[in-house]
Amino acid sequence: MKTINKVKVKNMLSPSGNNIPNQFIIYTDDGVYFQSYSTIIAYENHKEGKIYLDSNSWDYSVTTGKYRNMFLHEDKKETERKIKEGIYKLVDLNS
Repeated sequence: MKTINKVKVKNMLSPSGNNIPNQFIIYTDDGVYFQSYSTIIAYENHKEGKIYLDSNSWDYSVTTGKYRNMFLHEDKKETERKIKEGIYKLVDLNS
């Protein structure tokens, strides 16, 4: 029998502890995803110790950026630096 990966989806929480509509954290056996509405924005792969950002949507809007920053625990300038230095990889997370 094939092993099924465990998946848990939770709304992202505001600093005051309230659910943020349409912003989700998806926990899997391999890592954690950040999803805004129906689009995967970022993926932290625990096995590789790497972070991947969706090449088409990582900087889609101000709102997406606000919650991406919360997920990554950094501001956009730091994210851009890490992309430029190759620390974060841009890939298609939604194909």
